[in-house]
Amino acid sequence: MDALQDPQQSIDRIAAADSLDALDALRVALLGKNGAVTAALKALGALSPDERKARGAEVNRTKDRLAEAIASRKAALEQIELDRRLASERVDVSLPGRRGERGSLHPLTRALDRIVSIFARLGYDVADGPEIEDDWHNFGALNFPEDHPARTMHDTFWFEPDKNGIARLLRTHTSPVQIRAAKGRTPPVRIIAPGKVYRSDSDQTHSPMFHQVEGLLIDETSTMADLKGTLREFLRAFFDRDFTMMFKPTFFPFVEPGADVVIRWELPDGGSRWLEVLGCGMVHPEVLRNCGIDPERYTGFAFGMGVERLAMLRYGVTDLRAFFENDVRFLRQFA
Repeated sequence: MDALQDPQQSIDRIAAADSLDALDALRVALLGKNGAVTAALKALGALSPDERKARGAEVNRTKDRLAEAIASRKAALEQIELDRRLASERVDVSLPGRRGERGSLHPLTRALDRIVSIFARLGYDVADGPEIEDDWHNFGALNFPEDHPARTMHDTFWFEPDKNGIARLLRTHTSPVQIRAAKGRTPPVRIIAPGKVYRSDSDQTHSPMFHQVEGLLIDETSTMADLKGTLREFLRAFFDRDFTMMFKPTFFPFVEPGADVVIRWELPDGGSRWLEVLGCGMVHPEVLRNCGIDPERYTGFAFGMGVERLAMLRYGVTDLRAFFENDVRFLRQFA
């Protein structure tokens, strides 16, 4: 190609280049180290001074025209490529965006909130207390004898005694909260104490850490009938249905008389069975005395329930450990 004899032909070929690679090949052929224009510039040395001046001016004009044409075509091809990429990567802003992952409450939190809400409607206040307790508040004030098995290392998580010889433990129930709350109040007292508790036990239906809600009512007129009515209303509201319910006499050191609440639970196959769901009873006079309350004037009832137990029944969960394994597939069912 004689770019110097017919520069327009070279410019037309530059304008017709359909890619940056094709354009670069033309640039090398025309302006490169071994290109036509470079060769013409090298040949100037063989000419006479007058011819060299005239020929040099012509070659440089041609070189400038070709360089300008190449730069112009390169800019055009880059714009074409940019337009193509923008078209291929176009975002339709009218389309709905991707929603962020949304969390949800844990089923135990749902169950606990439901329990608290029901008792709030019944006029109970929420009380709180420490999870690390002393022997008096966890056992002594609740009328546990010194040789009660619950005090042993097999059932309770104990800490080493401090420098004053006081041994502390992880509370085994939320009853200590009731003791602390009742000591600071003048009856009537109506509280619930939700929170974590700890026992040395772990299997399909037990966890070393679990959640309890315990309730306490103290006034001058409360009876076992009031206790039964309160728990019947709670169970009806929690499970959204009525139950056949009965009290089964049992022993707890802090109540007298004491009872387990059992309900007739309907099974999927159409049958039914009795299920124990919580414990309760009338507050023992000794516990009232330990709270500075006169048992001759005041009476009261108490109850306690495991949140995991009630959640398992409400949601149809058969293994308590599923609540603590952080399996999103399991937890997503309750979202």
